Amino acid sequence: MDASNYRRVPHGVVAPRDADDVAAVLEVCRELGAPVVARGGGTSIAGQATGTGVVLDFTRHMNRVLRLDPGTRTAVVQPGVVLDRLQEAAAPHGLRFGPDPSTHSRCTLGGMIGNNSCGSHSVAWGTTADNVRELSVLTARGRRLVLGRRWAGAPDGLRDLAEGELARLRTGFPDLPRRISGYALDALLPEKGADVARSFCGSEGTLAVLTEAVVSLVPAPRARALAVLGYADESGAAEAAAGLLPLGPLTVEGMAADLVPSAADLPRGAAWLFVETGGDTPAQARARAEAIVRAADVLDALVVTDPLAQRALWRIREDASGTATRMPDGTEAWPGWEDCAVPPARLGPYLREFRALLAAHGLRGTPYGHFGDGCIHVRIDFDLLTEAGVGRFRRFSEDLADLVVAHGGSLSGEHGDGQARAELLPRMYGTETVALFERAKALWDPDDLLNPGILVRPAPLDADLRFAVLPRGPVPVAFGYPADGGDFTAAVRRCVGVAKCRTTEVSGAAVMCPSFRATGQEEHSTRGRARLLHEMLAGEVITDGWRSTEVRDALDLCLSCKGCRSDCPVGVDMATYKAEFLHHHYAGRRRPAAHYALGRLPVWLRWAARTRAAPALNALAAVGPLAAAAKRLAGLAPERAIPRLAREPFTRWWRNRPLPDPDGSRDREGGGERAREGGGELVVFLWPDTFTEHLSPAVGRAAVRVLEAAGARVALPPTLRLDRPPVGDGGSRFLNPLALLRGRGRVCCGLTYISTGQLDQARTVLRRTLDLMEPVLETAAPVVVLEPSCAAALRTDLPELLPDDPRARPLADRVLTFAETLERHAPTWRPPRLDRPVAGQTHCHQHAVLGDAADRGLRAAAGLTGELAGGCCGLAGNFGFEKGHWEMSKTCAEERLLPSVRSAPEDTVFLADGYSCRTQLEQLAGVRGRHLAEVLAEGLGGVGTVP
Repeated sequence: MDASNYRRVPHGVVAPRDADDVAAVLEVCRELGAPVVARGGGTSIAGQATGTGVVLDFTRHMNRVLRLDPGTRTAVVQPGVVLDRLQEAAAPHGLRFGPDPSTHSRCTLGGMIGNNSCGSHSVAWGTTADNVRELSVLTARGRRLVLGRRWAGAPDGLRDLAEGELARLRTGFPDLPRRISGYALDALLPEKGADVARSFCGSEGTLAVLTEAVVSLVPAPRARALAVLGYADESGAAEAAAGLLPLGPLTVEGMAADLVPSAADLPRGAAWLFVETGGDTPAQARARAEAIVRAADVLDALVVTDPLAQRALWRIREDASGTATRMPDGTEAWPGWEDCAVPPARLGPYLREFRALLAAHGLRGTPYGHFGDGCIHVRIDFDLLTEAGVGRFRRFSEDLADLVVAHGGSLSGEHGDGQARAELLPRMYGTETVALFERAKALWDPDDLLNPGILVRPAPLDADLRFAVLPRGPVPVAFGYPADGGDFTAAVRRCVGVAKCRTTEVSGAAVMCPSFRATGQEEHSTRGRARLLHEMLAGEVITDGWRSTEVRDALDLCLSCKGCRSDCPVGVDMATYKAEFLHHHYAGRRRPAAHYALGRLPVWLRWAARTRAAPALNALAAVGPLAAAAKRLAGLAPERAIPRLAREPFTRWWRNRPLPDPDGSRDREGGGERAREGGGELVVFLWPDTFTEHLSPAVGRAAVRVLEAAGARVALPPTLRLDRPPVGDGGSRFLNPLALLRGRGRVCCGLTYISTGQLDQARTVLRRTLDLMEPVLETAAPVVVLEPSCAAALRTDLPELLPDDPRARPLADRVLTFAETLERHAPTWRPPRLDRPVAGQTHCHQHAVLGDAADRGLRAAAGLTGELAGGCCGLAGNFGFEKGHWEMSKTCAEERLLPSVRSAPEDTVFLADGYSCRTQLEQLAGVRGRHLAEVLAEGLGGVGTVP
């Protein structure tokens, strides 16, 4: 699969190392009559990167910038090089490659040449074809050609074909900036330089296999500004776009309110144009943006010059290819008519008629895209799951093709025809020009070996739909999947293949996808795992369902960081899918030893605390042979040190500490306290998570001190008492004495059970937790959770594992982080000024589920300067402790976390709110990471006071 609606099963995949490998593959496939499909990042939206036979994956090895010449402004690249890598190589010379699709962090130059990709800057720098000088290719019959101008590299007969059809080439091709459909045979005209390389662009891998390219580079503006123009509706924005082109903008992008997050800081309006300008200085760029604003008839406008603010706005536009896959009500929407283009001056009328056509077919879609080039992207809520829905998909496709042609447009304005539109090319070009395409294909590839069924003699647009193989009806699962109507199949369908998870370098606070960046292998990306689950559900290629070892092995290197939950434009949550899979995979079977050792960690740690065995266990863990035997027995990585248990658990310290109120009247458990009743003081319930309780009680003690300094009255959640029956036990007055030993008397988020897929036990633990928390839920008090992964489990996994329990959602909504508690409930309190630099890493679950805005504000108020790294620490709960994960864990840590430590000033405070992150820092960097609560507590003068 690619990013389209289509699916084909190849015979095999080859990752060639050089052109000789490509030639060898072509020779074997020619002998066997097996088709060959060249593939880059697999982000194509029309189905041209799928195929039977052999797929050539150029991303593994042929992925380098070979040479870059600033003098001639050219670069020599291999087909698998990702666009961002070329931009990074060109940037030190003040250069860049002009076209830049929104998938720039993972699309390849080979794919861009195959599709003649464009991107948002095409109004300034044109399409990929406009920026190609020379192409080295291999034909299916093994000829090595170097394509260029003046018939350079033309296969036999191509010149005769073109010169015999000059009239058709001059009159049969629409003249518009985004005409990508069909073969660009008009580039062979003598007045256009008989440019064989340009004619090859957009051929979608059907003529020859690209092995190397010489591309042009353009000067990059030293400064940029962004004018955001607000309009009353999208038609108004569309009609205004063409009028801005004479002012020389770099971009004229448009989108409407239904694709913009409500929190986005945009000018007034229901649709916007993003118009970028450049200059040698910031003042020059800003002046040009302000000139755009003056020339535009707008409802409201904003000029943005700060690069970070511009980046945030552009991310809204770039993520639209994913966010558009869901309608506002959660309905699925699909590509297929993703990028039609019309003359820019006709865009307004076209959009109005397009909307009317959608309504006539009972469909909905959200247009956006390159308004300055007349190119519109849209995802439409086609029903591709039923025969009737697929029939409507075909009828709409035919009617829309006629509408585009009526406006003088192109069926494809950027992504190519593929299988989605090639069948309809006769409506755009007529049968005689399409016959000319077939003759050209036969000259290049007489055996029809390369990507058959694409562009010429196309497969039907409603064949090979990837949804056809999926089961109808819900699959029995453990999680509730509320965003997908409880349907696991729909959850897996969320992955539309835009491949943001294949980004090779993470920036800012982003996390997704650490295992792909470590391995570079598709099966270890979020998309790859989602597609494996798709095949598991389909049952054709993977035939053993939940017992599949292929799916298990791919998920084994998923760190369950949840980064995809926030970073994936469509919110794929692979951590949840992994837990679901492990739950079914090991049902009724023996599990790996680590699942028992780490998955049931709360039980073992509670036993150690109850028996006061911590000192003895610490001593044993420090002894070489005994520690090695214990790790081997427990399925732990032999390279990993076993953490030390606290001599005094947090709750034991809590019970023994002097009460802060003078009369000693406070209930230590606080189960019946009310929060701020009658204008009284704030009561907060501090969650004693497993890690704080047994491994880092200093974090809990520090949090108590800071919360009390901020005016809060701290209580712990209720525990099971021997003198009363447990809540919700049906009234029994008898208590199993092993209940306390097994941890049944304490609240628990179930995290370790969830991450190892022990979901039945997780639900049992969570139900008992809800029983204990019932008195707390009768109050208005917040529940403060210090460990980010536990807070994330309570906020998301709890209501999704117990969707029918009315207590689950109220508890999830009550959970706050340490910083959120201070921000919301002690807004006038000011932390001590520490004035220290900080380094470290934002916990991946905090980034994905909880957010860190409150933490940033608290750090700023305390004078803690610097940014925390993104990514994942690599330990990730049980992952980094399990046997076989040591190297992956280290690789992930070396990406962002460890470099931030090495480059930190001497007096830096290393912040890490998660126990896993602190452990990784200690074991790999030899530094002590601290929770923000610990750092603030140290800054307090006297106990409970603020300096």
